[in-house]
Amino acid sequence: MTTIADTWGLHEGHFWLRGRRPDQPVSFDAGTGMWNVYGYPEALRILGDPKTFSSDTSRMVPEIARPAERSLTQLDPPMHSKLRKLVSHAFTPKVVADLEPRIAALTNELLDTAADTGRLELVADLAYPLPVIVIAELLGVPGSDRYLFKQWVDKMFEGSQRFSLVNRSEEQERNLEFVMEQAKHLSDYLGEHAAERRLRPRADLLTQLVEAEVDGERLSQAEVVNFANILLIAGHITTTMLLGNTVLCLDAQPEQLARARADRSTLPAVIEESLRFFSPFAALSRVTNVDVEFGGQQVPADQLLMVWIAAANRDPRQFADPDVFDPSRDPNPHLGLGRGIHFCLGAPLARLEGKVALDILLDRFPHLRTDPDEPPLFLPSPNMTGVRKLPLLTSAG
Repeated sequence: MTTIADTWGLHEGHFWLRGRRPDQPVSFDAGTGMWNVYGYPEALRILGDPKTFSSDTSRMVPEIARPAERSLTQLDPPMHSKLRKLVSHAFTPKVVADLEPRIAALTNELLDTAADTGRLELVADLAYPLPVIVIAELLGVPGSDRYLFKQWVDKMFEGSQRFSLVNRSEEQERNLEFVMEQAKHLSDYLGEHAAERRLRPRADLLTQLVEAEVDGERLSQAEVVNFANILLIAGHITTTMLLGNTVLCLDAQPEQLARARADRSTLPAVIEESLRFFSPFAALSRVTNVDVEFGGQQVPADQLLMVWIAAANRDPRQFADPDVFDPSRDPNPHLGLGRGIHFCLGAPLARLEGKVALDILLDRFPHLRTDPDEPPLFLPSPNMTGVRKLPLLTSAG
């Protein structure tokens, strides 16, 4: 069986995309000093138990985030709950649904701007600018600055490599320093906007963060910036990868593409199966707070876990025929957007953006397909699965 990974030469570390299974659902990697979790029930347990499995990975890798400046993704209850509540209202079903006309208008504007040459570069022309403009408008920063965001974020991912707690090589240290330098560019940018909001408030999310109080105290500048950073990066990259991955899945399955074209009500199910089959965020990290047994292993306290949700989404113990792209799966309890208290805050927005954009793409381009002479270019990180360039043909022939 030829897989999408084989066809396009995806990262060799993405073994689950090639129909391969690990020998054990949980195993220790002596080379990195970390535990790998591949099984679905094991991943589900970890993501649903923050008391045992902490999100505060900074205590294992202090270079990545100082304790005083930890971001929402690295917080545990009760502080996590308090901070998440500050912006949860911005992503309620009604608020997100009200964004649909704007998302549709932006999609059409971006496709109108793309040159009519019989070709489309999905990421540059649509999958990147659409979600970043939407989240930038919500935050209150100029969507026109998206080229700066892309430059910094792309370089952060270019610096990704296999990380080890054991062998701290000079290359790894340089890589960490490079990634943090790119992150600082974005933090400095958002910090300037946050400082401006303290002087001149507006009706946007950034102003809400600046004015928000937790236990009677305003958020620090670092906390505001980290919060905005997460919203800006996670608020667009999930949709960018989701759109590219779904187009690739449908391109590889012509019968599913035909069904989606004929019945647009199936698009939400197509998106859910894409999130399972081709999970954008392949891995999440956690730290054990106590000695714990799971997956047939006794894992001590203070151990770093890599939870491979992309592999868990192919676990045959949970999903029948896991290597088959089947949008008719029901139920489809995938972990593609996480689970538990850290479930993707912008999941409703990502799903809506994906559905609206795919619907318009199928309307406007009846012959949309990949270009066999110009393969997709994928993100180099083993922890993410998505295209950073996806050339498509749009004309007949």
